[in-house]
Amino acid sequence: MKNFYWFKQISNNGRSGRRLSLGEYKRAASWSKYLVSSGAEIKGEGEIEWSADMSQLFIGNKFASGRHSRIYRGIYKQRDVAIKIISQPEEDEDLAAMLEKQFTSEVALLFRLTHPNIVTFVAACKKPPVFCIITEYLAGGSLRKYLHQQEPYSVPLNVVLKLALDIARGMQYLHSQGVLHRDLKSENLILGEDMCVKVADFGISCLESQCGSAKGFTGTYRWMAPEMIKEKHHTKKVDVYSFGIVLWELLTALTPFDNMTPEQAAFAVCQKNARPPLPPTCPVAFSHLINRCWSSNPDKRPHFDEIVSILERYSESVEQDPQFFSNYKPSSEQIILRCFPKCMAGHGSASVKA
Repeated sequence: MKNFYWFKQISNNGRSGRRLSLGEYKRAASWSKYLVSSGAEIKGEGEIEWSADMSQLFIGNKFASGRHSRIYRGIYKQRDVAIKIISQPEEDEDLAAMLEKQFTSEVALLFRLTHPNIVTFVAACKKPPVFCIITEYLAGGSLRKYLHQQEPYSVPLNVVLKLALDIARGMQYLHSQGVLHRDLKSENLILGEDMCVKVADFGISCLESQCGSAKGFTGTYRWMAPEMIKEKHHTKKVDVYSFGIVLWELLTALTPFDNMTPEQAAFAVCQKNARPPLPPTCPVAFSHLINRCWSSNPDKRPHFDEIVSILERYSESVEQDPQFFSNYKPSSEQIILRCFPKCMAGHGSASVKA
């Protein structure tokens, strides 16, 4: 296998890291026969080529894995990257077809997205039964990993606000492009070295015009909106529900419904209208927003335009008054919400229900 050199191990300083285990070597060798080549062209609208130059790709250590994928750190054209490698099972044609469809959709969506709070697409390679997607590498790891390294309820409110605003801005942009993420959770939010959050993993995302029902959908129950769990028609508001759960995570540094299995959590959300318990110390400003975001009625959940506006106002208020969250009164939120439609549209006297 003369081109196997590109599987060499890398570390932060470019020197060799730990050696591959026998199992890792065998998996890498079995996948390399598909990837060590010029790669297959991936063409979308307008015959745009997204193909990676595989001779410029060096794969290092695996740092995450999913049911059908592995994510490695690597270097592509002298740039630090994350490499998501997806393998199609030979024994399940339906699953193989679904994975290929998800891959094609993810690449098509990532290619068109450009925003400071969305992970940057670099290149991709499609050569069945193995595909790879190359994106920028963010050294901070997932938000979930960061939170689990903190003591419960210990994340400072100014940090919670900063992280929440990054996520909301990324989601605001995503929705402005007509895209539903559908799997928004702390594991799919990545931190840069400057604590900037970027939304990642668009494997089950879709254009709003093409989403349809949630029948056969495979998301993550602990973060999933009740209408998706019930496999009903869904809109952008499913991401708002998930954002409410993520905001709860930021405030608690805990896993939602950690005393239940995913299936038990799904049943509790749908049948008992259960939500993770807000801590007594949760500022009213955040608890009010969270309760709106994870409302069982999608129509009562705010859009991300409004969420960003509210969080920006919180941020401005904290700068002026460091004790803002302690002094906050719900009535001020009502004023913000009544003002919001006028501020956004510049006319009309409609009010938004709190």
